[in-house]
Amino acid sequence: MSATLKDVALKAGVSTSAVSRTFTDGASVSDKMRRKVEKAANELGYSPNFLARSLTTRRTKLIGLVSNNFHNPIFLEVFDLFTRGLQDRGLRPLLVNLSNETDPEQSVQMLRQYSVDGVVVASSTLPPAFSKAFRDKRIPVVNTFGRYSSSPEVHVVGIDNAEAGRMAARELIDRAYKNIAFLGGPEEATSTQDRLKGFLEEVSKHPDINVSFSFATQYSFQAGRAEMMRLAKGTLAEAYFCGDDVLSIGSLSAVKDLGLSVPRDVGLIGLNDMEMSSWENISLTTIHQPIKQIINSSVELMAAMLDEPDRYPEARLFPCRVIERNTLRPRP
Repeated sequence: MSATLKDVALKAGVSTSAVSRTFTDGASVSDKMRRKVEKAANELGYSPNFLARSLTTRRTKLIGLVSNNFHNPIFLEVFDLFTRGLQDRGLRPLLVNLSNETDPEQSVQMLRQYSVDGVVVASSTLPPAFSKAFRDKRIPVVNTFGRYSSSPEVHVVGIDNAEAGRMAARELIDRAYKNIAFLGGPEEATSTQDRLKGFLEEVSKHPDINVSFSFATQYSFQAGRAEMMRLAKGTLAEAYFCGDDVLSIGSLSAVKDLGLSVPRDVGLIGLNDMEMSSWENISLTTIHQPIKQIINSSVELMAAMLDEPDRYPEARLFPCRVIERNTLRPRP
């Protein structure tokens, strides 16, 4: 039988309430009492029951970590950083897969059943209304990789996707490409829309540049490969901004299987700078998104909201930069 709180109290010669206060964050207890209780607990092998404690504190310390893009390997890094960041602050992540969920009300209801203290929506594709549905139910929420707004309705942490699109266009134009294209993720994804908008805005400043665009069905290797194979049935552009590293790597696979060379025949630039992009057999030129800083900031915001639930929503943007590798031709 596992040791109970009462067992610890008897062994330490104190009240059960003293044991409870010892293992409750912020509760008042003297150093002498704490040492006595912790010594008894260690000798008995006692561990506090956090779920039972939540019945009295009304705080579970559970944070729902929800996403809808498990096809993209970048989210392995995202989930690793998020879970470690939350755990370091004494919070417990509850991972939720929303790949087939489009109704925010269903997600809100499910997470309320688990009595989560807060929710992080880690998605660059869901509309802002999805995260707002949690806020409307007074659940603290942060939309990581969400759509930027100067006056957001929920906390948003990420990058300016439109500026990333402009950055990619400038990179291709600076390398003297005259026929360029955007190969994005799902057309309905907010990140796809914003990256395309910025890309076209920048290209519009150069009337001598021919531009086209198309969309993959999802942010995945297979979807990127399939879309590039489809495009190859016509005339390929000189260079593509693929809107995401995993789409770029799928496109790279297709181009090579077509017997073409990258970057001699087709140039590619991605976005994210995930670890795989630096592998020698890929060596993808890409736009670096500061994933670690974005996640650290999201965790910081979530922890602050648990103490200040009505904190005014803010947007935190992080700058991107181009990582030069081997999938674009050199500048003139």
